[in-house]
Amino acid sequence: MLRSVSRLSRFCVRSPLCPLSRVPHVWPPVTRQPPGPLAVTRGYSSQNTGSDNKVVVVGVPNPIIWFRTRIYFFLIRTYLDRDFSIEEFTDGAKQAFSFVSRLLSQCKYDALENLVAGEMLKELKEKCSVLSDNCRKALAAESDEIMYSFPGDVAIHYDDDGRKFVRILMRFWYLSYADIPDEELDGTKVFQVVMGDENAKDSKRILTANYEFLREFTQGVKPDWIITRIEHSKLIE
Repeated sequence: MLRSVSRLSRFCVRSPLCPLSRVPHVWPPVTRQPPGPLAVTRGYSSQNTGSDNKVVVVGVPNPIIWFRTRIYFFLIRTYLDRDFSIEEFTDGAKQAFSFVSRLLSQCKYDALENLVAGEMLKELKEKCSVLSDNCRKALAAESDEIMYSFPGDVAIHYDDDGRKFVRILMRFWYLSYADIPDEELDGTKVFQVVMGDENAKDSKRILTANYEFLREFTQGVKPDWIITRIEHSKLIE
């Protein structure tokens, strides 16, 4: 299902149902995370002191949402695609999030045309145009800085022609080194991590983002996904 990052350039173009008309592949798997309460730890070593500084993030998904999404995943496997795997999708969505967010932070909109739905991409250009350089830098999420992710919502719907679609909203928490004034990120958590010199502190923030993925499950259609919604808390909303 999620084979290779090199397949990003192979997309399926369809007649528009709504602003969502093109569907890219979801990227290949990375380290999996179990559902439910989770603590993620990142260690940062200091060459001068030999100590490790750890950042711990605890995510506790709403049990009602968790149960609801599992019902939808069961329906997808039962009625739409028996090979569908939420674990593989989640892993691939993390890679997609990292790849797209880095392109977005670099204002490489042309490279995003086949990855993000047309109407969404138009909105992103407008919203990013008013961001400062540091705020745009904060959009980028490196794969090894994604602390936690989980599916926040799932929907199955049909159009008037009987075409079948699935939307999955993924929520991400990631660390950023971007130098942004605290007032611009009101509500985000700031971590001070000592790196080498105890008198020099490196500020790290945990930022959040929501990315929505859409796939058409109509028989005979390629199993491709497109990103139809992008939100970065306090940056792009």
